[in-house]
Amino acid sequence: MNLDNKQLRAILVDGDYLSAGDWQKAEAVAAKKEIDIIDYLLREGILNKDLFGQAMAEYFSLPYADLNSNMPIKEQVLALPEDIAREYRLVVYSADSKTVVVATDQPDNQKLPELLKKVIPNRQVKLAYSLTEDIDAAFVNYRKTLETRFAAIIKKSRQVVPEIVDEIFADAVTFKASDIHFEPTEAEVLVRFRVDGVLQDAGHIPKEFYGNIVNRIKVKSHLRIDEHFAAQDGSLNYVSDGLVTDMRVSVVPTIEGEKIVMRLLSHYVQGFDLNDLGLSVKDQTNFNVAAQKPFGMILVVGPTGSGKSTTLYAVLKQLNQPAVNITTIEDPVEYRVPGINQIQVNSQTGLTFARGLRSIVRQDPDIILVGEIRDLETAEIAVNAALTGHLLLSTFHSNDAATGIPRLLDMKIEPFLLASTLQAILAQRLVRKICDHCRVSYTISPAQLTKEYPLAAKYFPRRNLTLYRGKGCPACNNTGYKGRTAIFELILITPEMQELVMKHPSSREIWQLASRQGSRPLFEDGMEKVKDGVTTMDEIFRVAEPPQ
Repeated sequence: MNLDNKQLRAILVDGDYLSAGDWQKAEAVAAKKEIDIIDYLLREGILNKDLFGQAMAEYFSLPYADLNSNMPIKEQVLALPEDIAREYRLVVYSADSKTVVVATDQPDNQKLPELLKKVIPNRQVKLAYSLTEDIDAAFVNYRKTLETRFAAIIKKSRQVVPEIVDEIFADAVTFKASDIHFEPTEAEVLVRFRVDGVLQDAGHIPKEFYGNIVNRIKVKSHLRIDEHFAAQDGSLNYVSDGLVTDMRVSVVPTIEGEKIVMRLLSHYVQGFDLNDLGLSVKDQTNFNVAAQKPFGMILVVGPTGSGKSTTLYAVLKQLNQPAVNITTIEDPVEYRVPGINQIQVNSQTGLTFARGLRSIVRQDPDIILVGEIRDLETAEIAVNAALTGHLLLSTFHSNDAATGIPRLLDMKIEPFLLASTLQAILAQRLVRKICDHCRVSYTISPAQLTKEYPLAAKYFPRRNLTLYRGKGCPACNNTGYKGRTAIFELILITPEMQELVMKHPSSREIWQLASRQGSRPLFEDGMEKVKDGVTTMDEIFRVAEPPQ
């Protein structure tokens, strides 16, 4: 089904799902940036995904089948032969002894009525409309295990290595993995995906094919294929169904062969804004105030993979206005943002964070994002940029917000400069969210809570509690978790905090003052998300410690 912009406008504007003004603005931006107008409307939050589905269903005079909220079980999906389901875009939405409701994103296909009579005899078939991405998500149930597909490729194909690599990449994108690990052992190679922050076994490759797989990935990443005893870093693009996924590639030698880890920099988080990150209302308000100031420095701290870059991009998305000049220097540029000048660090040409930042300051920016403060030189330039009328955003490695300040002071940043430029410091960790499709409640008594989670008991009232967990389903690959959110710890630099910073304080002294001023530690923010049914106690204990 391909509708042009005129037809889409009639569906959305005439159906009162969108104002004429919003459509005109979106049409202009989409034409200028050469992007799909519906993608733009959804990404910017102008149009809700379910409302779009309802509008399309109304256009076809069909009910709307929300496969995202009511995901069909595997048996429902497999009730239709895979070749027919994929060709005609069909998923069984519901069924009883008399009627079967079939969802499709191509209800105008004239062949469907006759086809469905043959495929589903002796029962009445009703059509419903569902969104394309939800149909695709349901088709995951047809995917066989990687080992099964590897065996078929090895048996039938002459191009074994390219097909194996493509199957692995396709699965990683399908399951929204953030990383792919190729881990050689003596007998075989283990393939693992990191999904929602946790590594999961994906499959095994016979060792005899691994040398050629390494070479293929190296060639695509522009790495040396004759080097087997030194670490190498590169990148490649994987294109599937018109969707481009950038992959950062790291190859290191081990005693069993070369280990490859690939970080996927995909489109998964490009639509995020500050409302999506999981900040409490109070923290979001305070963080917004700091981000709206015309100059100063805002730091986001945490370990690698804690979502720091996503948070900064969410801030940039909010600040990105035509009247503002925003320039970034990153290693690498993870997400391309229209309207922002993005610079890639390049060590081969001598373009480091420090040198790039010096050049940026001469480019008349209003807002600067430095991917990471790694050394004293970068830190000094960043502080001076914040002091001279720029709003500077950056990330920094420290375990919590209070530790970030002493670490910067230990790098020999002058206390008076840091005190006068730093506006806020935000620490964060990522936790898995309970799967919406299989979320169930359970009751826990005070005695059970104290026994199982003694360090968490004081955060809950002394009565029976209703908590939540996922029991496991196809939507979450039977893990009970799907998607991630963050827990946060925000310290604002108040006049009292500025005075304390001037005295070169310890992290304990900083936190004591911040706590008195209303800051909440990571663990406590996590406990609030447990109470709200967003995540589980086990997830919070996995990533954060109770304050001492």
